[in-house]
Formats: sequence, structure tokens, C-alpha cells
Amino acid sequence: MNAYIDALIKEIRIVGSQYNEKKTVTSLYFGGGTPALAVDRIGEIIGVLKEYFEITDGIGIELHPKNVNPDVLIKLKDAGVDRISIGVQSFLEKYIRTLGRTDVNADNLKMTLAKVPFKTVSMDFIFALPDQTFDDLKYDIDKAFEIGANHVAIYPFIDFTFTDSKVKAMTKKEKHTLLDKVTLYFKEKGYYRSSIWTFSSDADAKYSSMTRDNFLGFGCSAATLLKNQFKINTFSVKEYCKRIESKTLPTSLTIRFRKRQRMTYYLFWTAYGMKVPLKDFEAFFGVPLKKVYGFEIWLAKVLGFIKEENGVLVMTMKGAFYYHYYENFYTLSYIDKMWGLMRKEAFPKKMRL
Repeated sequence: MNAYIDALIKEIRIVGSQYNEKKTVTSLYFGGGTPALAVDRIGEIIGVLKEYFEITDGIGIELHPKNVNPDVLIKLKDAGVDRISIGVQSFLEKYIRTLGRTDVNADNLKMTLAKVPFKTVSMDFIFALPDQTFDDLKYDIDKAFEIGANHVAIYPFIDFTFTDSKVKAMTKKEKHTLLDKVTLYFKEKGYYRSSIWTFSSDADAKYSSMTRDNFLGFGCSAATLLKNQFKINTFSVKEYCKRIESKTLPTSLTIRFRKRQRMTYYLFWTAYGMKVPLKDFEAFFGVPLKKVYGFEIWLAKVLGFIKEENGVLVMTMKGAFYYHYYENFYTLSYIDKMWGLMRKEAFPKKMRL
């Protein structure tokens, strides 16, 4: 692990040294698995990043429930982390068994989170598991807010082809009914919907790694999105370290966007936040959104997927479900294919989508 982190720091310096002055960025996000295994060096990594980047809106980190203890949380807070996301998936024993997870001790979580508070405490849950009912999800949601969360993410169950999962997916009709009930429940409670999958009790409680116009990724399997390209680093720790030692970036695959592709990519991830401001699209691409996608916007309005409010396209409940539903197809045709290939090959020659 230490050899890997040494390489990670070198990668940050290779990229950061390309800039003549500090770059302003909104946020910093440490993805899961289990970055808390490296808790004693998280502060060091953040310190190196701050040499090259001015972080204006928070630092978040993914945590396994077993890593949520006072010692780890204090070290993270001292390092500058102010947002945490805990991968609970479910508090219910039947789903913990289904997912192959170990029990989550809700009482311990509650005591720990009370001792070491964070600006955002998010908890992840899996949605659309076999025979999952509204009462099941409601139990998980209520338990999360009761023990200290101010933000939850309800992620759809997706059966990746490279796993040996035997879990049966929920039907489209069942998903639709369940998601609508959950959404209305949050609305009744007075909670905020900050994206397709995320809800919070506090408008300032934010946690997302995806809704960014551009982002830089460092480390194994990290992705980078720039104005004209998307690229992803190798999944192999050994090959990653070898590349860094030779002072070469560990990029494994790159998509060089045509303008229309980049527009589609922009809209897909901006829509994840439930809103697409027309002025933001025009500022990014130099062309009005309605000039490029006028017919599609008209059709989406007619079908009841979106409405327009003060120059912002806002997704309806119906639109949110279909985004939720078709994101599954996007994931399987793109992310599943990419991850499946890169788990086998460190630097594939190409991947055809």
C-alpha cells in the first residue's frame, strides 16, 4: 500500500507541475473500496494536492461501516475531510445476506458519529433488490437519519457481468412504483432531492462524485474528464507503479470527443442533478442548448419528463424514473464493458463501444 501511495503522490506532482499557478477546484473526493486503510497518509495526500489546487467546497471520502470508529474519523477530520459517505447498503439482515455483507451495528455508528461530527454524513443504500418493499427501504432511510446521516443515496442494484451474482433484478414496473413511493416519502418529510439518487435533510448536505463539468482523477482506475476527452487509468497496481516510476502517466484508455459526443456526456451527468441550466450549457459550449437539442427538449416536455422554470430544465418524477431506469443500460453497455476489460488487461489497445 505504501508503495502505491508513493506512486500516487508522484502522479499528482507530474500533473500538478504542468500548471504555472494553483488551479481552483470545487471539491476533492476519495473513492471506495476502503481508502480508510490508508488513513495515516490521507493528510499527506491532501497536503500534496493543496500545493497545486485550491479546494473551495469540501473534501469527501468513502468509508466501509467497519472503518467508522472515533480514531479513523478524528484522523480524517484533522486531515481536512469534512464529508463522509458510508456504504451501508442495508440495515436489514435479509439484504445483508443477499449482498454478501456483514452486519452493520447501527448503535455503534450512532455513538461514533455523535462524537465526531462532519458537515455531510451520507449513507448509501441499494434500491430494487429482490422482493424489496417500500417498508424495507423506509426502515433503512429512517434508521440512517436517526443515527446521524443528513444525506442518503439510493443506488439501483446493477448486476455486472463480471460478477457471479445470483441476485434476481426487480421488474421495471416494480422499480417505478417503489421509486415513486420513496420520492414522495422524502417530499412528505420535507427533505431535499439533490440528484436522481440522493436526498438530504439539510440543503447544504451535499455528496456527489459525478456532477462536475470537468474533473481530474489520480490513482488506479481513476477517471479524468476534460473539455475534449475522457480518460481512465490502468486498474493494475503493479503496472500503475511501473508507469509512474518511468515518469509516464498511467492512462489506459482515452475517448477523444467529437463536440456532439461531449454535449451528450455533459447533459447525461448534469441531468443527474435533476436540473440543466440553459445558460451553463451555452457558456460551456458557446451555443444555445435549444439550438442543438430543440426537438428532443420539446419531446421530453410533451412526454412529461421535464419542465422549464426560469431558464432551467427541471426533471419531473417521471423523468427521474426513466433516467434511473436507462442509466442501467448505459452502465452495462459502457462501464461494465470497460471495467470488465480493464480487470483483465492493464493497457488494452482499444475498446469498441
